[in-house]
Amino acid sequence: MASITVTRKSQSFVVPSSTPTPTTETLELSPIDRVPGLRHTVRSLHVFRRKDAAASAAHYDAAAAGRPAEVIRAALSRALVDYRPFAGRFVGSLYAGEASVECTDDGAWFVDAVTDCSLEDVNGLDYPLMVSEEELLPAPEEGVDPTSIPIMMQVTEFACGGFVVGLVAVHTLADGLGAAQFINAISEFARGVVKPTIAPIWARELIPNPPKMPPGPPPSFECFGFKHFVMDVAVNNIAHVKSEYFQTNGHYCSTFDVAIAKVWQARTRAIKYEPNFKVHVCFFANTRHLLTHVLPKVGGFYGNCFYPVTVTATAEVVASSRLLDVIRMIRDGKARLPLEFSRWSTGNVKVDPYQLTFKHNVLFVSDWTRLGFFEVDYGWGVPNHILPFTYADYMAVAVLGAPPSMKKGTRIMTQCVEEEHLVDFKAEMKAFF
Repeated sequence: MASITVTRKSQSFVVPSSTPTPTTETLELSPIDRVPGLRHTVRSLHVFRRKDAAASAAHYDAAAAGRPAEVIRAALSRALVDYRPFAGRFVGSLYAGEASVECTDDGAWFVDAVTDCSLEDVNGLDYPLMVSEEELLPAPEEGVDPTSIPIMMQVTEFACGGFVVGLVAVHTLADGLGAAQFINAISEFARGVVKPTIAPIWARELIPNPPKMPPGPPPSFECFGFKHFVMDVAVNNIAHVKSEYFQTNGHYCSTFDVAIAKVWQARTRAIKYEPNFKVHVCFFANTRHLLTHVLPKVGGFYGNCFYPVTVTATAEVVASSRLLDVIRMIRDGKARLPLEFSRWSTGNVKVDPYQLTFKHNVLFVSDWTRLGFFEVDYGWGVPNHILPFTYADYMAVAVLGAPPSMKKGTRIMTQCVEEEHLVDFKAEMKAFF
């Protein structure tokens, strides 16, 4: 990694710019919010490179207040008025199902930082990273649990005029769509908008609350030593598979279906599980469209509203099938979503689907392309690049994103095989794409 100096000029809590009445309020979380496995931080870097003068003049006029860190800090303070829970603190026992958010207005943690190099010096923060993400992500004061603070931000300004926004958000308060809605509200205030385009709605009581199931055994967190691998796939390659799938099955498939089917198959082949050993792929499907009869039609709900869809097959089936057949497995899993979510909502399940199992044979998938982060504009244009860090040593993970804006296609970021299988995994991925 490059030797650069990141100087944190200031770090403190940002409180709402005005405090409503009553001054204190406790808000109940939904049954999905209270899933113990969601009490973790989701970390990401959002890279905003300096635009050329002609293209960026309007943006800089809109953000005439000054430095990006100053503008974003003030906008965050304003957004916390509408999104007050992000300035609050979690209270109650998560494992007893009693967790809630107390609107204390203690604030969101904000770090103002600068560095002595340009984004060009570090390849625009593209992979492989030349700068440790820890330098660009906010961290609370020593001894403070980062999962106790709903949102933390760090704005690092580079010598070239570009900047990076490091976000650390606790999943308990919002899913990906909800977090992006909040960040977009901050960006609107940064551009001088009087009120956010989408008004936030708490409404956690509208999420189904099925009867509590007996708690299962606590999850195990074995560290596997999975290695990181990134691959960009051209638009034409994805389009070719989509066309072939349509011609064979008479149905459309998505970029998500193609990419995840390939990762699942490549991983299974590379690891060489026993033929009858079951392998799984799990992805978190948005369920807002299944709750339109209760959620406000105007939108704005920013809580966790997803269902973990799991697709299971033997290693032999996944490894030996045509990719089109593996895609169909993913599609079939999606098709089961309405029925499975309905059964969970009414308590008609024997096993809690939200009680996740972190084992070697389970591949977890996250899609960042449709959440709304790529539309964020603080006044200097949308991000050139986003790096999600949704990785843990005990999870096999594949994340879908996009390459830097000068490139086209789909970026597949994985951490799902150990060193001994990495060469075969890369070969399987590159042989197809």
